[in-house]
Amino acid sequence: MTHTDPPPKIMVLTGEPSGDFHAGSLIKAMRRIRPDLRISGIGGPCMEAQQVDIFFPIEKLSAMGISEVIFQFRHIKHAFDTFKSRLKRHRPDLIILIDYPGFNLKAAQYAKQKFNIPILYYITPKVWAWKKSRLKLIKQYVDHAALIFPFEEKLYKKADIPSTYVGNPLMDDYPDPFAKPFFKGSVLDSTPGSGQEIIKGPVIGLLPGSRKAEITNLLPTLLKTAVKIHDHIKNARFLISAASDLHLEQIHQILSPYRQTGLFEIIQGRPIKIFRQSDLLIAASGTVTLEAALCCVPAIIVYKMSPISYKIARLLVKVDYAGLANLIAGRELMPELLQEKATPEHISQKAFSMLNNLANHENQLLIVRKLLGRSGASKRAAGIAIDLINKSLHNKKFDKHPKKLLE
Repeated sequence: MTHTDPPPKIMVLTGEPSGDFHAGSLIKAMRRIRPDLRISGIGGPCMEAQQVDIFFPIEKLSAMGISEVIFQFRHIKHAFDTFKSRLKRHRPDLIILIDYPGFNLKAAQYAKQKFNIPILYYITPKVWAWKKSRLKLIKQYVDHAALIFPFEEKLYKKADIPSTYVGNPLMDDYPDPFAKPFFKGSVLDSTPGSGQEIIKGPVIGLLPGSRKAEITNLLPTLLKTAVKIHDHIKNARFLISAASDLHLEQIHQILSPYRQTGLFEIIQGRPIKIFRQSDLLIAASGTVTLEAALCCVPAIIVYKMSPISYKIARLLVKVDYAGLANLIAGRELMPELLQEKATPEHISQKAFSMLNNLANHENQLLIVRKLLGRSGASKRAAGIAIDLINKSLHNKKFDKHPKKLLE
């Protein structure tokens, strides 16, 4: 580039907090290579912190499950219309898609068909779990896929899609498992009704998810579970994760009937704040459970969604486990209690069992780090993005001056 060339323009699209977090890390890595980048997109606070021009906020887009997405259709349509308008007025040199496949694959199709804009997909759709047909769309509209799970490589190679396994970005955020002491109680017999209690209770993290629907469906169950655990472990402490300020009021409302018990403390911000204090987690299925595994914190994975969403998911999802750590390891490292099994009775019984054998559960989680490999995912994905930008800018020059370039 010469000093007269305008700075490259990039559009980044994501639709939920985890995608926003990884987008922030990717953008930071890209700016280390090209500080002059002009970046706009759909995102949240992590992208804003990297001086991204946010033209639609993610808090209106975070939905999970069929019925929940239908409920938020109006917001999703508004976001897509805004995306199309911005694309026409400020055509970028590259579009980076991060997760959120229902929206992002439609965005890729529109951008490629209307403007032939290069597209990088980072944190690709979970085609290994369901909707394998999305591979055809990715092949048609995406120029390169930056993969974050090693088992994805075979699928993309078979589908003949240009792709690179860049590693998992969580390995950058949790470079080493931290050692933390277990609670010092003597677990003689924690079976309810036995009359035996733990003298000094454990710290148990409650992570109901980062979406409004998840919190509504799961947090009441987690609070009831905590009360059951406390009935038999009097000194147990419970930390409730508030992933962002967006749903803090909702959490306070659900927690209000328990306010006088003094059992609960809300911890805002990233879940590592809870990991560092907790002996055991009870967590919504999602990325947070993989984060816990990388920190070697034992967890019980729970999930509830609307009945119709769950029935549809059972028909469509083709994997043996809901938890990412379990999928990576190919076995149940973290117990899963989903839908009708996610009751205070079942969860508390599983918690009693795990509290008696925490060291074994912690040691088993070390295999996840070994399988994911090295750190540096954001840096490698940034390198791919910059290469695509350079090719895009070169092609623009070629289109403007074909004779001169051919001479």
